Formats: sequence, C-alpha cells, structure tokens
Amino acid sequence: MDFSLSEEQQAVADLATQIIGEMATPERLTEIERATDPKGPFDDTLWAALSEAGLLGIAVGEGFGGQGLDFVALTKVVEVVGSVAAYVPVVETLVSVADTIDRHGTEEQCSAWLPQIVDGSLIATAATAEFFGDLVAEGISAPHTTATASGAGWVLDGVKACVPSGLRAELVLIPATFADGEVGLFLVDVADVDVERQDGPLLPEATMTLSGVEVGADRLLGGSTTGGRSILDSLALRTTAALCALEAGAARSALTLGATYTSEREQFGKKVATFQAVGQRLGDAYVDAEAISLTAAQASWRIATGVDATKAVAVAKFWAAEGGQRVVHAATHVHGGVGVDREYPLHRYFLLTRQIELTLGGATASLLTLGARVAATQ
Repeated sequence: MDFSLSEEQQAVADLATQIIGEMATPERLTEIERATDPKGPFDDTLWAALSEAGLLGIAVGEGFGGQGLDFVALTKVVEVVGSVAAYVPVVETLVSVADTIDRHGTEEQCSAWLPQIVDGSLIATAATAEFFGDLVAEGISAPHTTATASGAGWVLDGVKACVPSGLRAELVLIPATFADGEVGLFLVDVADVDVERQDGPLLPEATMTLSGVEVGADRLLGGSTTGGRSILDSLALRTTAALCALEAGAARSALTLGATYTSEREQFGKKVATFQAVGQRLGDAYVDAEAISLTAAQASWRIATGVDATKAVAVAKFWAAEGGQRVVHAATHVHGGVGVDREYPLHRYFLLTRQIELTLGGATASLLTLGARVAATQ
C-alpha cells in the first residue's frame, strides 16, 4: 500500500490548508462562538470561500459542478478542517449526503441537489446516528422510522436523534424501513419535520420528529425500494472514515500546541519540554497521533481504490476514539492551567475529539466489534 498523495490530492490538501488556515484563525473562531447563534456556530465566510475554490465539490462529478476527484482528496479537506476545528459541516454535507447522492442518486436527484451543495447554497445532513454503534447497527430492520406507500409517494413516521447540523441544514437524508423490512433513504426537506435542539460537547445536534411527512417518489434515493441496506453500509463506512480523518487533523494540532507550549515555557530555569515526564507524555501522544493519521489514511485509501475497507475503518475508528482522547488529555496536562482555559485554542480540539468519539460509538464498543470480526475470521 502506498499512502503518498498524488499531485491532485496534494494540491487539494495544500489549497485547503491555505484557505482554512488563513480564514479559520483562533480569533475568527472566538468571534463566531461569541455570536451565540441558536443554530450553532457556523463560519459562512469560510463556507463561501471553500465553495469558490471548488473544495465543496471536490469529489462530486464534473457533470454536476464538481471536480470529480476521489475519496482521499475529499478526506484531505476534512482533515484540514479538523486541524483548526473550523465551524463548517464538511462531514455531514460533503461526505454523508453529497458523496452518497453522487454515487447512488438518480440523474434527477443529482441535478437537483449536488449543484446547490457545490455552490455553497445548501447545507445537508444525514440522520443516521443509530448506525454508528457498529458500521451499521445490528437489527437494522427494526424500524426507527417507517415509510408507508401512499399514492405516488411515501409517508414517513418516526424520530431521529443526534442529527449533526440538524438545526442549520435544509435537506436531510433519512433512512426508513418499508413494510417488507427493506430500507430506503429519503431526501427530506427539514422544513417538513419538527426539529428540537440537542446540545453536544462542541456543536449542537438535533432531534427530528417525522409525523405523517409526505414525500414524493422522486425523494427516494436511487428510486428503488431495494438496495437501501447496501447504500447505508457504504454511507456509514465512508462517514466513519471521514470522522477519523477529522480526528486525525484535530489530534495532530493538539499535539503541536502541546509541543510548542512546552518548548517555550520555562520552569526552574529549564524548558518544560526537557523534563523527562513531559517528554515521555508527549512522545506517547505523538505515537497515538501518528496511529490515528495512518489508520485514517489506510481506511480512506482502501475506500478510494475499491478495496474492502470494513476492517480498516473499524481499526481507524478505534484509534480515533481511544487515541484521540489520550492525545487531547496529554496536551491539556502538559499545558497546566492554560490547558483548561476556554480562551485558548486547545479546548476546541478537546471538545471536538469528545464529540467525534461519541458519534463513533466509543472506543470500548469499537474494540469489541473489531475483536469479534477478527475472531470470526480465524
């Protein structure tokens, strides 16, 4: 396996680093936080800049206004967003929704939604939190949301919790169970559902209640009542890999903050970084950060090349959840009191890491699932 980036992928990473690094400064993030938007923090200026640079459509087909690059290029944008903890919904909009529509939607669905995502005018999300305890939760046929045939369309009923960017999104991708136990994914206008705020560690999420929501047949992703389970498998796999890439960026930046601070801070006439205990702690954190980055890269590479990525994503998921927590805790501890100052950038990486871990389902659950998979192959 060769994880070195192609020229196009490297160009995407460099462009994203330049734009996001220049615009999503700590001062800008603080300004957004102090605005206390009831829908949650959102950097509309950065979102527009990413659209103008073509980064919102980096993996969308050229026929719909995108660049048509692969999944690795897409996760490089996500990783850079994580490296500054920027307030832009790249995972839910670009990976969970745009990538899924681009690969599985009908021509009409792609034409209707993808250009709006690419030009930055549409924020979309997916209500799939229950599928992240594993890559797809066991007992998927148990209805969280039901779809009942009605005339030329469908009626959706149910509740979806922990929907990322659910307070701000205008379009939500909702899995629902048909009467025969098959699953379909529906493109639903958020204006048609009841939305309630759920507070998260860093970003608010939403509970969405669907009570007799009527949608046309054209809102069923792909237009078929079969094959929805495989679409969900793919959506969960790719969204999980993207969350791992997001954590890779956050962990590396948290580690850099810790290393920079301890190399500049002095105690007893010596740089704090020269103390053996501090050096060992940051050394362990470096190993964790590299493991998170490597396993996330492996997962993205396998997805992009069409190789089975199930185990690789499970490994990356464990490292993102377990290793990510160790990195941000180590970075906080070596900072001393500064590490818990909410005016200092480190707190965003700490809270973002916690939110990612909760979304992924936690490190222990990930390790148990991975262990069961390994045992099943012996």
